[in-house]
Order: sequence, then structure tokens, then C-alpha cells
Amino acid sequence: MSESAPRPTLEAVAARAGVSRATVSRVVNGSDGVREPLAERVRRAVDELGYVPNQAARSLVTRRHDAVAVIVAEPETRVFADPFFARQLRGISKELTAHDNQLVLLLTEDREDHARVARYLAGGHVDGALVFSLHIDDPLPGLIRSAGLPTVFGGRPHWNGGEDGVRHVDTDNRGGAREAVRHLLGLGRRRIAHITGALDQTSAVDRLDGFRDVMADPDPALVEEGDFTAASGERAMRALLARRPDLDAVFAGNDLMAAGALRALRDQGRRVPDDVAVVGFDDMLPIAEQTEPPLTTVRQDIEGMGRLMARLLLRDLDRGTAPAESDGAGPSGVVLPVTLVRRDSA
Repeated sequence: MSESAPRPTLEAVAARAGVSRATVSRVVNGSDGVREPLAERVRRAVDELGYVPNQAARSLVTRRHDAVAVIVAEPETRVFADPFFARQLRGISKELTAHDNQLVLLLTEDREDHARVARYLAGGHVDGALVFSLHIDDPLPGLIRSAGLPTVFGGRPHWNGGEDGVRHVDTDNRGGAREAVRHLLGLGRRRIAHITGALDQTSAVDRLDGFRDVMADPDPALVEEGDFTAASGERAMRALLARRPDLDAVFAGNDLMAAGALRALRDQGRRVPDDVAVVGFDDMLPIAEQTEPPLTTVRQDIEGMGRLMARLLLRDLDRGTAPAESDGAGPSGVVLPVTLVRRDSA
């Protein structure tokens, strides 16, 4: 058996490029002050030798780990079962990978998980954090603030008086809900029900508010809370039909709940859209196209939301912006537009 070749060193790269070790270090660490012809010689030598920088040593120079914590405030059973999370994580991963940053996924389910995440963040392993699917009583914002990490949140924040100074990316949940309900009214439907998401999350609250904006003073019997899962949509639809068998439309707070509602309607012999029209939210493919009938829904750019969250965080890291200084580094909140996608369910 032959021994493996020794790992190329900075000195070997310097010798191959004909420059000093300090010059190689500056190029490898992305520092300024090296003329382009010299920098190109260094890069060529790095490629030829297969040099891989020592991350620990590089971090001492740059004070960066090139790693970002992505914190999802949900149990793993939910994260890996709901395609929403896969889409958002894919967007984040694409953006981080394009900038040579590692994604460190952290999930929280109970208080022990919160303590573990707090210890990890305080340990200086990552440069910043991306956080989404927060619940109203979640301690994560305070833990992250204590760690002093630059952070971007997915969704409208609910703490500290609302949105001011908290970097976040959101979808126009309230406007999308209004558009969904107006579409149903335009079809001549008048007894419109709403299946909400979990009301300890701002996205569900905003979609309920949008429903109420259009359905002024709606009958409380036409509103039922779900939790963004298909099973909850089915349960909610059965409860709504039991209370108001004359309902003629339903706006579900996401596509999974809409799929569950369609199942309940089919089981009870209701034709969609003839008897009851159904609209969802997300445009989650392939779910929205494979329901029976295909689902009319409000499209949000879930993957684009993830990419934008990562882009804003990386910009703050490049500027050396701490969370308390975020007001001067661009808008604290970005709200992405939505569109109604019409299919056969409404």
C-alpha cells in the first residue's frame, strides 16, 4: 500500500507561483492589495496543486467561517413531510452554495432543542442565521439576539412591536388572501368558508385578516383553524360542513389543507367546483396540479424567498453589519408579490 500524497501547503503554492507566502494568503483569503497578474498566477498554482485552504487558519484571518445556520422552528417529522420546507431550503442552499458557504440545518421541537441551538450559536461556529416558521411564543429571536448573530427571518416578525429593524423576507399573505376571496365572490359564491393555518404564526393570521378584509364581518361558523397539514384541512372541512352544510366555497390557508378539504368534500358527495369551489395558497407543485380537480391557488415564490433571505444575510456579512445596525444596510423587510393561478377547483 502506498502512502497518500502530502497535502499541498501555502509554501508549495507560493513556490509554484513565484510569489511570497503572504501574497498567496491574501489571494486565498480574498483580501485586496494583490495585482491581478499575480493573483491569477496564485489561482493557477492553487488549481494545479489542488490546494485546499485550512478553514480554521482561514477563519483566523478573515474572521469568517463561511457557514450559515438555517433554523426551522418545526419538528423534523413536519420539515421532511411538507414540501414547503424543501422548496425554501433549496432556495437557501442554492444561494449559499453560489457564494461558497455551508448550510448548517438546525431544527427545534422542544425547550431542550432551543437550549442546544442557543449553545451552538453562541459557540461561534457560524457567521449568521436564517430562521423561518417561527411561532408566536418561540424563544428563538431572543436567543439569537443574545448570540449577537446577523440574522434574516422568513415571515413577518411579531415581536418588538412588529417589523421595524428586523431583517425579514415575507410574502404578501394578506393581499393574496384578498385576491383568493374576491375570485370566489366573482364566481357568485357568497357563503365562503376559511380554513386557517396555525394562528400562532403570522402567515396564518395575515391570511385570515385578508379573508376578513373582503368578507366584512364573516359568520364565525365559517372559520375553522387548521395547522397547515392535509389532515387538519380534512378535519376542518368536515367541521365546517357539519356547522354550515349550505357553504358554497372555501379558501384554505395552504395547498396541503386544500387537498385535505377536497378529500372531505369528495367523501361527503360534494362536487367541486359545482357545489363547493376551493382555493388554496402556495401553488405547491406537484400537489396543486395533481389534486382532483386541479387546484386554483395563490402562488408565492417559496424558493425565491429562500434565495432572497440568504442574499440579504450574505450582504450584511460582507458589510460587517451587526443586527442592531441593520437599519442602515437597506430595507429591514421585503414583501414578495403573489399571483392567483386558476385551475379547475374554482
